[in-house]
Amino acid sequence: MQSFLPELGIPRERIVFISGIGCAARFPYYVETYGIHSIHGRAPAIATGLALSRPDLSVWVVTGDGDALSIGGNHLIHALRRNVNVKILMFNNQIYGLTKGQYSPTSPLGTLNKTTPMGSLDWPFNPVALALGAEATFVGRSIDTDRAQLTEVLRRAHAHQGAAFVEIYQNCNVYNDGAFDAVRDEKENRILLEHGKPIRFGAEGERGVRLRPDGSAELVDVAEAGEDALLVHDEQAETPSLASALARLSHTPHGPTPIGVFRDVERPVYDRLMGEQLERARREQGEGDLAELLHAGDTWTID
Repeated sequence: MQSFLPELGIPRERIVFISGIGCAARFPYYVETYGIHSIHGRAPAIATGLALSRPDLSVWVVTGDGDALSIGGNHLIHALRRNVNVKILMFNNQIYGLTKGQYSPTSPLGTLNKTTPMGSLDWPFNPVALALGAEATFVGRSIDTDRAQLTEVLRRAHAHQGAAFVEIYQNCNVYNDGAFDAVRDEKENRILLEHGKPIRFGAEGERGVRLRPDGSAELVDVAEAGEDALLVHDEQAETPSLASALARLSHTPHGPTPIGVFRDVERPVYDRLMGEQLERARREQGEGDLAELLHAGDTWTID
């Protein structure tokens, strides 16, 4: 991120990183921009207020799987559905690292740790599927160790007008080491999504993805299924149905997992809609009088 920000051509005083609580929340301290280390789970709400009041700023949220999806779940989905002009980076390490290794909303079923010594009973969230279900207009996924691919997804997220959500697989070498090794270290397990191209992966592109009759996606051998049967990725599809099918190919990344941009569509941006509404109100009703508003209706005078 430090090397990527200068290429945006935005003065550092017009960039703001807002975080909640957790390991990821330390992020604003590592970049020379404005930053807000805020409240547990509430970073999207604070970012919404800043984006609406200062549309000239580039507003980013940095959060973790616990911060974003547990106490902050409602704030996340509403920021996405409203299409507020903020960029949300969710570092997913499938664990609560700051508070010493409790299971998180993305921990796999059966996770053994201090709070679940007999195994977690909670079915984990799929963050990309969740964002798509909230009607997010930009949804991506990347890996912390793939610098080139991650930078490209960040670049795309910044260019998007509206809310952008990026899940970033990030290792916790203390409390959940090796959680994403199957995807981080074995490139044949990365299903790289490219708009307008058939979805293929593997060392020689020998495997692919096709749709079943029920609309779900499945992995196939290209030689058996045939080139024409492969699903062509369309990140600009009006509905998120195809992207949702791709998101569910791998609920937890222990095998072939889609990486890249799942969805990138245009929809009216919340701060612009609000600005237009306020301007229309001024034209039609004139400037408001706050004192008159506060004293309207029944009032009491206390001696």
